[in-house]
Amino acid sequence: MWFCALHSHLRVLSREQKATTGTEMEGLERSDGNYMQKVEVPRQRTSADLLLRLLALALTLVSAITIGLSKQTRVVRAVVVASLPPLYVPVPARWHYISAFVYFLVANVIACSYATLSLVLVLISRKRPGDMNSILHSMILVLDILMVALLFSCNGASMAIGIIGYRGNTHLRWQKICNLFERFCGQVAASIAVSMAGAMMFILMVAFSGLRLREKSRS
Repeated sequence: MWFCALHSHLRVLSREQKATTGTEMEGLERSDGNYMQKVEVPRQRTSADLLLRLLALALTLVSAITIGLSKQTRVVRAVVVASLPPLYVPVPARWHYISAFVYFLVANVIACSYATLSLVLVLISRKRPGDMNSILHSMILVLDILMVALLFSCNGASMAIGIIGYRGNTHLRWQKICNLFERFCGQVAASIAVSMAGAMMFILMVAFSGLRLREKSRS
């Protein structure tokens, strides 16, 4: 009797141990003879990252095109000598006349090109999981941060010039020009606003990349 009871007790313990082992090994996969934890990025988060990169690509592209097409020519009345009739001189306004706008255009082109490249890399990493993904995502995170810094710096420089053009500066005797070149100033303002939206997309990408690396470091 006692031998049968002991045998039944051992069978119960064996079943519990198998259940515990199965629970602990759930989500693990065999790799080179060792058990390694399989870390998978949630599909919803990856899809959101792809969407943000697509939006950043579109926004920076639109911003670069808008600033590249910004130009206007106005005929300005100029008085050379009071005794002579005034002269009417055509005065053009172009984006490449101001170095801050040139920097703005180049920065948005760089951000747009990087967004395209990172979009392709993220799509490739989804189909080929492995240890190289951690290095790839770390590199993408660093480049995302650089794009945020680049876009904010060019937007800040362009906004400073835009404010001077809109308000002028009486201390330096710089006259405002946006009262004459309304369409040009409007295009520049719209381009800066779109570029700022693109910079916000990159900030969200940095947040998603940081969360992904944090989850991998914990697991």
